[in-house]
Amino acid sequence: MTPSPRAQIVDWATEIYEDLEFTVVREWLDAQPGRKAAGFLPVYAPKEVIHAAGMLPVGIHGNGAIEIIRGDAYYQSYICHLPRSVVELAESNRLDFLSAALFPSTCDVIRNLSGMWQIMFPDMYVRYMHLPQVADPVLGAQFWQRELNVIREGLGQVAGTTVGDDQLRASIGIYNEVREVIGQLYALRSKQPWKVPTEELYLLMRAGEVVAPEVFMDQARAYLAAAENSDERIKDRTRVIIVGSFCEQPPLGLIKTIERAGCYIVDDDFLAGNRFMTKAVPTAGDPAANLATTFTSSAVKTSVLYEPDPKGKKSLMQERAAAARADGIIFCAASFCDPALLDRPMLREGAEAAGIPCIAFKFAENSGQFQQFREQAGTFSDSIKLWGDAS
Repeated sequence: MTPSPRAQIVDWATEIYEDLEFTVVREWLDAQPGRKAAGFLPVYAPKEVIHAAGMLPVGIHGNGAIEIIRGDAYYQSYICHLPRSVVELAESNRLDFLSAALFPSTCDVIRNLSGMWQIMFPDMYVRYMHLPQVADPVLGAQFWQRELNVIREGLGQVAGTTVGDDQLRASIGIYNEVREVIGQLYALRSKQPWKVPTEELYLLMRAGEVVAPEVFMDQARAYLAAAENSDERIKDRTRVIIVGSFCEQPPLGLIKTIERAGCYIVDDDFLAGNRFMTKAVPTAGDPAANLATTFTSSAVKTSVLYEPDPKGKKSLMQERAAAARADGIIFCAASFCDPALLDRPMLREGAEAAGIPCIAFKFAENSGQFQQFREQAGTFSDSIKLWGDAS
């Protein structure tokens, strides 16, 4: 029997997700002489600038399936798993197709990883990006615009081209379309989560991290159309938000486990860089200034950005739960993830003060046993159905 168009899309995304050799990237590079790829680490990177330089943006998110041998020599045991698997990918030549690598100011571990990268690959263009962390959005935008222009010039030199305003405007237009279709997918998942299983949505988003944006949009739109026309029946599940997985990604098995334990995931921060800016970027005027202003005025509230309002983080969970009509929150962070775990007490305090049920646990990207998570998520879902306000 021929798989349905939707199943074919999921199979396509799964194959890309499981491929440790980045075959789709290598095929894109081989298709035209002179093409180059630029990698970026979580959580956010300006893909528009990479794309405008004629390069393929490639998300480097580690991989829990790879056996860590050389990576353990670079980091202590009390550091999250992500940098070790990234180093392992690099040291095993699985990332030898990269011509540049961007490291956002997510945490000290990513900062140190950027320094190691310069030692490991002295001939590669490496940039540690200082995301704007000030309360004044005007100053923040000015700072970020300068940083974007530095990256723009550096990537242009790597690609052997000049990244002009017209090229950057065109790339901004493309990624506005990407953000739009992603927004539609997440809106449908929030409204009717039985039509968009999070495990499928996650696989599609992971594939989108390593293919050309035009390819991703074709697949995403086809999936969206199939999901909208799905006759999948609603199940008796609790609507939950997953918080804390914005950098190191949970294993796919954990996402499956949470939903199969009786939860519909209706909001999450997996691969948050795809939705970091909540508004479209204007294409008229100075494109770098537009990117910077849109970032400082519409970036999502997350643990990797400074929050000037001391009450902001305590009210954030209530706002997100209301927007997603969630029954509860699962704080699911990677072990030793300082940004997520330092924020968790404030976020949870705010959620519980608003009467929102919560549970918390930690994972590693190479976690292989999920029974404890299944029991916790299942019990959490049942308790909300019995004693909460879940309908």
